[in-house]
Amino acid sequence: MKLEGKVVIAQGGGPTAVINQSLVGAALEARKFSQVTRVYGALHGVQGIVNEDFVDLTQETTHNLEQVAETPSSALLSTRDKPDEAYCKEIFKVLKAHEVRYFFYIGGNDSSDTVRIVNEQAQLAEYEFRAIHIPKTIDNDLVLSDHTPGYGSAARFVASAFAGVNLDNRALPGVYIGVVMGRHAGFLAAASALGQKYPDDGPHLIYLPERSFNQDKFIKDVRQVYDQYGRCIVAVSEGIMDEDGTPVIAKLTKNVEHDAHGNVQLSGTGMLGDKLCDLIREKTKIKRVRSDTFGYLQRSFLGCVSDVDQREAREVGERAAHYAIWYNLDGSISIQRTGYYSVNYRLEKLEDVARKTRLMPDNFINAAGNGVTDDFRYYLRPLLGSGYPAPHRLRAPKVGKVLTLDN
Repeated sequence: MKLEGKVVIAQGGGPTAVINQSLVGAALEARKFSQVTRVYGALHGVQGIVNEDFVDLTQETTHNLEQVAETPSSALLSTRDKPDEAYCKEIFKVLKAHEVRYFFYIGGNDSSDTVRIVNEQAQLAEYEFRAIHIPKTIDNDLVLSDHTPGYGSAARFVASAFAGVNLDNRALPGVYIGVVMGRHAGFLAAASALGQKYPDDGPHLIYLPERSFNQDKFIKDVRQVYDQYGRCIVAVSEGIMDEDGTPVIAKLTKNVEHDAHGNVQLSGTGMLGDKLCDLIREKTKIKRVRSDTFGYLQRSFLGCVSDVDQREAREVGERAAHYAIWYNLDGSISIQRTGYYSVNYRLEKLEDVARKTRLMPDNFINAAGNGVTDDFRYYLRPLLGSGYPAPHRLRAPKVGKVLTLDN
């Protein structure tokens, strides 16, 4: 059955370095089908749909779309709106009025749930409609997927940044803490481990939300590493929690901000890194202690994009068009690893993906809960793409001393 009508593509949530590959993949592939009358892009995600704020991608040149595909961040702009059923009814109302038959939403957990609810509205109205969730998130926390487009490039940035920090810290030793995005899943902070090359390289300690964070053990770990190497580099997920499940940032300070969804504000404040530095100075008396909060830097960094991530982000967009237009199916695209290194794509049921969070598996985290295993390194390395840089050290022998204190 050929379902004739328009396509609407939207982007939601935090941008990534490769999200436009998915947009362009879906748009160009959809334009090949005769039953597609127009391909629209909704500006500012679902907010743009409700406001009928569309651009006609059918009239965009293929050349410029390819240029946009290579550009990080959301070309259609984004939104943090988290639609409920009433909001989704408005979305469907607009889509139906514009004779839209295919809806592609590029995003994470919340976006997949939006696609699910809008699709249910179409079914209740007995309106022939196909809805596909195209995966995107640097957190790598979508279930049923081996990994998620956007993660590989963000992980490459994090690994490269920590490799650089390690070089700096080796030259001027001290304690360094890097706070990395990740509210519930620690995949991105764990990527810092790929910045290691030599046995004494940092990060020496990695703390993830999947393991409870104990302040006394943290200080003991830092002291032990510092005594061994004369320096210590720490990677910390912003979402680390104590034994009671309370975010550590909420335990270390009374002035905690909350986001629009009522969650403790983890990103953008620098507070967690500062408080952990204060804790180290107070408990260990180490003087040179510094921290950085990576924040938005890791999401859309133009100079650090994985070619593997780009290709896969492009293909999930193309596959979305195939599943919806060729096969008349709804669902969420997942990536399945089929070898070292190859992948295939599969369509999942929307209800199996929506509102679910994937966490780091136990075999990726070391027994002490302060680092990662070789299983994780083996899993991540191909996702960083080709040409991943490696640092080198001088190997020249030392020259014997001529003057001594005795002289």
